[in-house]
Amino acid sequence: QIMKQVPVRFDSKTLHIPAYSVEKLSSMKDVDWNNFVRRVCSLLDSSEKNTGAARSKLNLLYYLCTLAVHKEIASKLISSQLFPILIQQLRAAANWDIRANVARVIGLLALHTSELGENVPVSEAITLLTELIRENFRNSKLKQCLLPALGELLYLIASKEEKGEHPRECWVVPSAAYTVLMRCLREG
Repeated sequence: QIMKQVPVRFDSKTLHIPAYSVEKLSSMKDVDWNNFVRRVCSLLDSSEKNTGAARSKLNLLYYLCTLAVHKEIASKLISSQLFPILIQQLRAAANWDIRANVARVIGLLALHTSELGENVPVSEAITLLTELIRENFRNSKLKQCLLPALGELLYLIASKEEKGEHPRECWVVPSAAYTVLMRCLREG
């Protein structure tokens, strides 16, 4: 069972960064792009615990969802320092809404990226998603948010290996990931 994703809308007035269009981001010089990514990372990495901080983090994740569906932007974001921050947020976020949307951004990046460098910590993301699904196996709502991201990452690795773009050892997929995936498929 796959949960139909609701369309995301972000509020540019409360974003805390300029809501650049895809065209603007695509034409940015490296220095400006790096500054943009650094600001996004620092906002996501913010450790404030109040409701306003959670809301603004969610708003930023919604904005990232709208960017991640564009191949060029997805490829640049997945290769940037944003991806490790997303993994960290997936691990640390106490708010399940934030976790679900971080997983959604990760899944969209994996789905839409056209390039994947060997240094992207895909294995770490797969391991963490597997652990979260296993720990929350009875929470079907959360599982339905995490499974698509896991599936997209596995498909991304498989397609890169099939094209011979990377050696098989580049990203290690733990056997637990397959076990959890098969268990979820059998159950559904």
